[in-house]
Amino acid sequence: MGGAATPAKTAGARIGVIAGVGVALSLAVGGVAAWLSLDRAGPAPSETAAPAPSPAASPGPSPADQYLLVGNLVDFSGVSAGIGRVYGQAKIDSANWINENGGINGRLIDLDTVEFSFLVPRAIAAYKKWRVQGALAVQGWGTPDTETLVEKITEDQIPYFSASYAASLTDPMGKGQGAGRAAPYNFFYGPTYSDGCRGLVQWAADDWKAKGETRPAKYVHMGDNHPYPNAPKKACKAYASELGFEVLPAIRFALVPEDNTAPCERLRDSGAEYAYLANTGSAVIRLLQDCRAADVETQFMANVWGYDETVMKGAGEAADGVVWVMGAATWGDAAPGMYTVREISKMSDPGGRKYRAVHYMRAVCSMFYLKEAMEWADKHGGLSGPNIKNAMYQKTDWVPAGLEGVCPPATWTAEDHRGVTRVLIYRGHVTGPTDADVPTLIETGTIALEHVQSIDIPRRPEWLGQ
Repeated sequence: MGGAATPAKTAGARIGVIAGVGVALSLAVGGVAAWLSLDRAGPAPSETAAPAPSPAASPGPSPADQYLLVGNLVDFSGVSAGIGRVYGQAKIDSANWINENGGINGRLIDLDTVEFSFLVPRAIAAYKKWRVQGALAVQGWGTPDTETLVEKITEDQIPYFSASYAASLTDPMGKGQGAGRAAPYNFFYGPTYSDGCRGLVQWAADDWKAKGETRPAKYVHMGDNHPYPNAPKKACKAYASELGFEVLPAIRFALVPEDNTAPCERLRDSGAEYAYLANTGSAVIRLLQDCRAADVETQFMANVWGYDETVMKGAGEAADGVVWVMGAATWGDAAPGMYTVREISKMSDPGGRKYRAVHYMRAVCSMFYLKEAMEWADKHGGLSGPNIKNAMYQKTDWVPAGLEGVCPPATWTAEDHRGVTRVLIYRGHVTGPTDADVPTLIETGTIALEHVQSIDIPRRPEWLGQ
C-alpha cells in the first residue's frame, strides 16, 4: 500500500471460498453505495429489507453472518508511517490470531483495512464506507482524523478505538473543560497525551529537585502547529507552571523531518533545562541529531509516539538519555502475557524472528479490549454499537485475558473515558554506534530501555477532556 509492505494476511482469509466470495460481493456493493452517496445514513433505495422468516422457517445463520465487520484505519505511507506500520500490523495480526482461536464467540472478525496516508479526507471516506456497510466498530488512527469524526461517530453510535490519545476524546458527557463536546463512542488505550506530558513534567520536577537546584527550571514545548502535537500543549504548560517551572514560548519543529538548525539554536539560546517533544519519531530523529550538532544540553522528554527503538537506532548517540512515555510492555519483557503477544506476532512472522517495537504491544492491547467488549455485548443483548460501548464499562482495573503484564490495567466509565492514568516513564540508553539491526543492538546492550518511574496522574475533574 503506497510503497509499504503489504500485510501477510487479512482477517478471515482462511474461511471457505464461497463465504469469502459472498463477503467480497457484499462489501463491494457497500463500497459503491458509500462513494455514490457519502452523506446517506441509511441503505440505498434498492436495499429493501425482506420480512424476517418465522423461527420455524429460519435456515440458520448464513456464511456471511459469521463475519463481524470492523474498520481498520492505518498509515503505512504517510507522515506517521514509521509508527503506523508497526501499530497497523499489530492490529491485523491480532485479528488473525483472534479468528484462529475461537473468534468472537465463534464468529470471525472481518477486519477491513484502509491505508489513508494520514490524510483526513481519506479517513472520512473510509469511515462513511464502513458506516454504510454496517461496521460494528472501528480501529482508528490519528488525532486530526479522529477529532474530525467525533460528531459522526456519536451520531452513528459506532465505537471508535483510536491511536490518538488526545484528551478531548475522553469526555463522554461533554461536561469537562476541554473540547466542549461529548465523545461517548471514542475510546483509546493508554494515558492521554496531556496526562503523559504531566507525568513527564512531574518526573522533571523530581529530577530537578534531586540535583539540588533551587531556582525554577525552564520548560518548553516543541512540536509542529498540528492537532496531534498541539493536543497536550495548553494542559502541560499549565501543569508545569503549577509545579513551579518557568514556561518558555513554544518552539516549532516540523512533523516532516527537515533541517532543525534554527529551532535547535533557539532551544540552546533559551537555556531551557527540559523540553517536551510532541512530534512523531521520524521527526524526533532529525531534531536530536541537529540539536546534538548545535551543542544543546537540554533534557529531552518525548511523547508516547516520539521515541522508540527505531529512534534510538536512527539518531544514534544523540538519542541517549531521552525520557519518554511508555504505554505497555516491551518486546523483551518477561511478562506472562508476552507469550500471547509472540504467538500473535507469528501471524505475519511464522518463524518468530521479527523484533517488534514498543507500539506493537499497545495495538495488541487495543484490539483485545475491543475483542472482549464484543464478546460481552454478544452475550448481553447482541452485537451493536451501544452494547459494545456499554461493555467497556463492565470492569475496573481491566487486563485482557492472556495479556497479563503486557497491558497496564484500564478502567472506563460512562462519565470518564480516561482509561489509563498511570504513566510509565522510561529512559533510553545508547552507548555506541547503531549500524547493526535493532535486535542485535538490544542483544549487545548498545541500546537499552530502562523503566525509571511510574506516576499516577489524579483524575482531577477540571482535567477531564483536556
